[in-house]
Amino acid sequence: MTPHDQNAVQPPRPRAGAAGTADEPPKARPNVVFILTDDHAAHAISAYSGRVNSTPNLDRIAAQGARLDSLYCTNSICTPSRATILSGTYSHVNGAATIYSGFDYRVRTFPQVLQDCGYRTALFGKWHLGHEAHNDPQGFDEWRIYRGQGEYNDPVMYGVDAAGERVDDVVPGYATDTVTDLALDWLHRAQGEDPDAPFCLLLHHKAPHRNWIPHPRHADLYPLGSIHEPDTLFADHSTMSRAVRDVRMSVADDLTENDLKQPLPPELAGEENREARARRNYQLYMRDYLQTIQAIDDSTGRVLADLEAHGLSENTIVIYTSDQGFFLGDHGWFDKRLMFDQSLQMPMMVRWPVAIPAGTVIDELATNVDLAATVLDACGADPTETLPDQQGRSLLPLLDGTADDEALADWPDAMYYRYWEHEDPSHNAPAHYGIRTSTHKLIHYYGDGMGAPGSSDALREAEWEMYDLVTDPAELTNIADDPAYATVRADLEQRLGQLQAQVGDRPYEGPETPRPTWG
Repeated sequence: MTPHDQNAVQPPRPRAGAAGTADEPPKARPNVVFILTDDHAAHAISAYSGRVNSTPNLDRIAAQGARLDSLYCTNSICTPSRATILSGTYSHVNGAATIYSGFDYRVRTFPQVLQDCGYRTALFGKWHLGHEAHNDPQGFDEWRIYRGQGEYNDPVMYGVDAAGERVDDVVPGYATDTVTDLALDWLHRAQGEDPDAPFCLLLHHKAPHRNWIPHPRHADLYPLGSIHEPDTLFADHSTMSRAVRDVRMSVADDLTENDLKQPLPPELAGEENREARARRNYQLYMRDYLQTIQAIDDSTGRVLADLEAHGLSENTIVIYTSDQGFFLGDHGWFDKRLMFDQSLQMPMMVRWPVAIPAGTVIDELATNVDLAATVLDACGADPTETLPDQQGRSLLPLLDGTADDEALADWPDAMYYRYWEHEDPSHNAPAHYGIRTSTHKLIHYYGDGMGAPGSSDALREAEWEMYDLVTDPAELTNIADDPAYATVRADLEQRLGQLQAQVGDRPYEGPETPRPTWG
């Protein structure tokens, strides 16, 4: 945890008292604007990398607040991560383990807590936690969400308006822009009704989710041939497990005509043209991906300007994050799901001028399980009392600089990951769980397969991968069976079992092992 300017005076952390009590007037409690995107890789934000694009408004959040460099998701797929962010629980606890799951509120969420504590709450944009009535967003005074994945242009949105009436119709325009309009309209109305009451606004974008349809105003950005290729676009997968080598996420072979908006030229077909095909597909895919992000950057600039215009910037917590990372040609792949860092890492930047020193960089390990506790703690609500099922640890002491040496020494140095959506053949990503520390990663592809539990096609060969993140940060060489790392592997296996027990998960014991399905 390092401030940008070591000599800067650290502003005091506001003392709001317990939310919903009379310890402090409501005005002392911070507002929250939580911006969540879908599949936005940290290395497609210039504050993190600067290699592929420029995101000046997103960079402002990091420059004026904090950037988290070691935040990881515990299940790299949209629905599970969103359920974890809201509830502070792992997939096996909240039941939303795959994108086919819903959310039925056997666990509470941080917006429900804040609403109970007197916050005005609203959600606009992508939900992706089921679309049956029992999956509807709860804990919001007003909400409007896309159906399914949502469309980039003229999306259908449904929800509950300010009068408590159901709405369900087309919202004309480009989704990133119109959902921002809805969010800022709600904010203006809420401020007009009661400017002293704190608010929690969730602005959830569809972008930059597949199939990456940009707004025409960005058509000239990132022209073909100009986008930096990752060093691992043509990485050798020979030391990886068979399960990983079989995934269907290849930039060269698995991006479709719908993704790339044009057919493959005949001269690029065939194995002999694979490298040229990968280069062409990468430029097309990344151009559109980065252009959709530019609209998000525009939106974020509008939100920041609006907060400033209404005098709300100082005591409003602005959080920008995504539900997981994304492969941007890394290892020759697109998509997410696997436990490699480009998929595992979530971007997160937080601005709260009265509490977070500008330019803070946080290296301590954290996960999406920690976000609900962090928001509640910042708003004065004890996470252990108000959200008893949550399994996270508040990151507020890291953000506001109040973590002492003892707390930092006790900070977790390992995280647990589990991917459950292995029965979806579209990507053929294997079931796996694993542990990541600051120096190593151990992954167990435990052999659960593509078929129904108990069937002959439900079994794969169990395999292991291990990577030395110090000497091999690109994760190119699997050292799981290297005798020189036998002691390290044994220690990681033991710690993996301990972490699994600590979070209440259980190891795979065959096709009949229970799965989290109640969502």
